[in-house]
Amino acid sequence: MGVSNLIGGPGCGKGTQCDKIVQKYGYTHLSSGDLLRDEVNSGSERGKSLNTIMEKGDLVPLVSTSKGFLIDGYPREQAQGVQFEQSILPCTKVLYFEVPDEVMVERLLHRAKTSGRVDDNEETIKKRLATFHKHSKPVIDYYKDKCSTIVALSSPDEVFSEVQKSLGRMQ
Repeated sequence: MGVSNLIGGPGCGKGTQCDKIVQKYGYTHLSSGDLLRDEVNSGSERGKSLNTIMEKGDLVPLVSTSKGFLIDGYPREQAQGVQFEQSILPCTKVLYFEVPDEVMVERLLHRAKTSGRVDDNEETIKKRLATFHKHSKPVIDYYKDKCSTIVALSSPDEVFSEVQKSLGRMQ
């Protein structure tokens, strides 16, 4: 059983690729963003606090029969990756979806038309991207021996072809 992490800026295509990976490889998908949004939607005090952090574009601190686990959007900081590997399970593979900022902004603004997400607005998107860049390089450097960079600009199927090549080396 392995643990694969996906790293990439907001709007780079992580969610789309996760769906494809789960379908092909039978992994259990854990999305930090989905878990956070569920808590916000619950209306709890914790959810309200998380919503405030997310509206600012800041990072939220996060502390089987499956063939493996696919953790989307995690670790967001190097310390989270270190703690996860020490406490839970070592990471087998990291996929970093590389997309220029202007493309991620365009994708997120398009998504904003139907998402209803508080963080899908231009001002917050720019803050999220700045936060992502600040914290992602140390994560990518930490996992350099396990990390595959995938330029995620082409169609979802073409990107998934690259994902399969990378994950195929794990099998």
